[in-house]
Amino acid sequence: MQLKSKLPEVGTTIFSVMSRLAKEHNAINLSQGFPNYSSGQRLIDLVSHYMNKGYNQYAPMPGLPALRQRIGEKIHRLYGVKLDVNEEINITAGATQAIFTALSVLVNKGDEVITIEPAYDAYRPAITLFGGKPVIYQMEAPDYRIDWSAFRELITERTKGIIINTPHNPTGTMLQPSDLTALTELVKGTDIWVMSDEVYEHLTFDGKPHVSMLSIPELRRRGVATYSFGKTFHNTGWKTGYVIGPPEFMQEFRKVHQYNVFAVNTPIQYALTDYLAEPESYESLPAFYQQKRDFFLQQVANTPLQPLRCEGTYFQLFSYASVSNEADRDFAIRLTRDYGVAAIPVSAFNASGHDDHVVRLCFAKTEDVLAEAGKRLQRLE
Repeated sequence: MQLKSKLPEVGTTIFSVMSRLAKEHNAINLSQGFPNYSSGQRLIDLVSHYMNKGYNQYAPMPGLPALRQRIGEKIHRLYGVKLDVNEEINITAGATQAIFTALSVLVNKGDEVITIEPAYDAYRPAITLFGGKPVIYQMEAPDYRIDWSAFRELITERTKGIIINTPHNPTGTMLQPSDLTALTELVKGTDIWVMSDEVYEHLTFDGKPHVSMLSIPELRRRGVATYSFGKTFHNTGWKTGYVIGPPEFMQEFRKVHQYNVFAVNTPIQYALTDYLAEPESYESLPAFYQQKRDFFLQQVANTPLQPLRCEGTYFQLFSYASVSNEADRDFAIRLTRDYGVAAIPVSAFNASGHDDHVVRLCFAKTEDVLAEAGKRLQRLE
């Protein structure tokens, strides 16, 4: 039987490649983006509590009403936006499922969708699967900022959507209010929708607040925003998130969602409902992760790696230009094999393979792991 691939150019992800290489060489794995520590004990106890109480059957398809209400309260508290929690919020099996399902609704054959690269690697395949064409705006090191005048040149009569991500994976930069103002002016008077990936909304540093697309009325009207409890509460394996969008979008989203997921983990939804009642659970995260970022930067201060600005996420980019002019993939492999620290080459996030000689390291690790990684990187020549 012959199968025709719908994604003929897609192979094993760089995350799987580097994680396998890290295991082979007993390297510290700072390549893949997940913490090596657990959620708060109270959240784990709440999940266990609801499992033991028998809350183990299907949840409502859009998600528990109480959890959606809690999310609505959080969004209002943070961004001053009042949502219709019944019509504008849907619980999802992680942010990637939210992104994939949203794109299935929004993209039709021949549509163009502008993505800003480097970019999370799930965007392009989903656009392609649904018959769309990814159009790439390429950011470059060291600033990784958007020139909105140049961006405007990518918009055509076939442009259906724009995907933004802030705080940004993999670069660690954040969109500023001026960026969202420029984006608003670009899409005003058009039928272009905006999808905002805001999974790192609580991981921001140096007192800089996250600016949500939801806080801009024009963008909210035409916008879809995705979020991740896994990224927020250190439990990426729980695969729980949510999507926010206008009622007309959510009506179509739920048509697809009910057939590819239907319902999301019930006891976890109950546990999150209780956990979110205390805003400290997420308001403490900027300080928590900034301490990790600063500690890691101290550990690598005496290495030839040059850190780039990190405003958010739990990723730190480093230029290795003073060490080597080899391709970033080759450097990442050598770093893993010869120095025992696994990194991700940033060119893997670019459709063109654009290479700024920069690698990404994840600092969502305990201090002993970060200290040992720093020790190993100090041998780098």
